[in-house]
Amino acid sequence: MIDFDNSSVFKLKPIEVSKVREDFHKFLIDGESVFAGFKTVRDQVVFTNKRVIAANVQGITGSKVDYTSLPYSKINAFSIETSGTFDLDCEIEFFISEVGRVRFEIKGSFDLISFNRMVSEYVLA
Repeated sequence: MIDFDNSSVFKLKPIEVSKVREDFHKFLIDGESVFAGFKTVRDQVVFTNKRVIAANVQGITGSKVDYTSLPYSKINAFSIETSGTFDLDCEIEFFISEVGRVRFEIKGSFDLISFNRMVSEYVLA
């Protein structure tokens, strides 16, 4: 499982859903779809209508990948921090009783308010 205490893993840039790792789609269940994707240099995180899936690419060749699934049903609370005038980064934090705090820092321009509506719909369902 990904070490969520190492928040540097989750300094992400938004990517088009069509550009997410092909293997993410192998993990999706019936009726599940990806609505947002993010990446670091090698790792990726996707938000689906059921959960968050993080892929932590390991090793020199990158052939070993650790996948962690965080179901929205396990999220106790969450917060968002919008970007400012000079600080263009925004943040999403989930609080999960079994895992602790999971923090995603999103670099660059991103519509966090619309994203928050989507996540709220799934967390509060």
